Amino acid sequence: MAQEQSFIYVGGCNRPTPYFASANARGISVFGFDPDTAVATLVTTQAGIENPTFLAASADGGTLYATSEVMEWNEGLISAYRIDPATGKLAYINRQSTLGGITAHASLDRSGRNLLLANYIMQAESEAPNQSVAVFPRRPDGGLKPPVASAAHTGHGPDASRQDRSHAHCVLATPDNRYIVVSDLGTDRLVTYRFDAETGAIETSSELVLPPGSGPRHFVFHPTKPFAYAVHELGSAIASLAFDAETGSFTLLDVTGTVAEAARPSNHCSEIRLGPDGRFLYVANRGHDSLSIFTIGDDGIARLRTTVASGGRTPRHFAFAPDGRTLAVANQDSDCISLFAVDPDDGGLTHLGQDIAVGTPTSICFVTTPG
Repeated sequence: MAQEQSFIYVGGCNRPTPYFASANARGISVFGFDPDTAVATLVTTQAGIENPTFLAASADGGTLYATSEVMEWNEGLISAYRIDPATGKLAYINRQSTLGGITAHASLDRSGRNLLLANYIMQAESEAPNQSVAVFPRRPDGGLKPPVASAAHTGHGPDASRQDRSHAHCVLATPDNRYIVVSDLGTDRLVTYRFDAETGAIETSSELVLPPGSGPRHFVFHPTKPFAYAVHELGSAIASLAFDAETGSFTLLDVTGTVAEAARPSNHCSEIRLGPDGRFLYVANRGHDSLSIFTIGDDGIARLRTTVASGGRTPRHFAFAPDGRTLAVANQDSDCISLFAVDPDDGGLTHLGQDIAVGTPTSICFVTTPG
């Protein structure tokens, strides 16, 4: 019987873009990963793709999806690749236009039938196609069919430089797959849509309005409890939320800063993740260049426990290895991924000192294959 194989896929910026300090990536980098030693070995780099700044993989480890985030385009791209289970190498399947520019985030619904996509968009709302969220059915080979549903957000927030219009930044299906939720940095809202996984259809259901100027970027659902957590990119804070699975709606419980108040003006939060057992919450701070670790109380509220250095500059993204023992941090402006050992008892992080050299990393995706 073939032995399971572990791989790390790294997306990055390889095309000069005004809001990235560099464009040193070569494409999608593929690393073999030993979970026992946390040693990563470069396998190959998949070229032929523009700015693959966010990656998502199918639950079975068979397919990788990569966004193309390009400043000048009215529509980004979402590309599908087949993963070789033995070597981790990628084989191109197909790609689709995303119905909006600055394609920021992609995820699979809980059934695995559809890919969900969020477009940040910098063009005026009058420019086509201007769709904030889109749904792409998956083909049997893992490729993507054209989108079957989409929606455009409107509105703005008080920060004129970052909230001039709607900026969708993350889309996830709810745990029961009956709704999808989009965080909109530009309008300070979480927007919930009713979702039909069989047809891909979506219909607006409800909204949660967050504090003005907070700028919700990414969010996560608790794995076992009726809570969710949204990271405020502009406000450098975590919103703890009660989640009603029946209605797909949220209630704001608490807002807690990720760094000291004096550090917030020069800090912009990025990724948010829960530890595998849901007891600890992690947030990356760009500018402060750190990871904040929160404990989750029985009341669902995230409380700051400690903050550790991220191992480099501008931690844009991070991900846990499948076994939860290692955390990998994409330090975008240090051209490296820093690896940390995770303490299972208190959620603490210890820098392993064996960083992975890779140009302008912006997204990390761990994949385990049957080998």
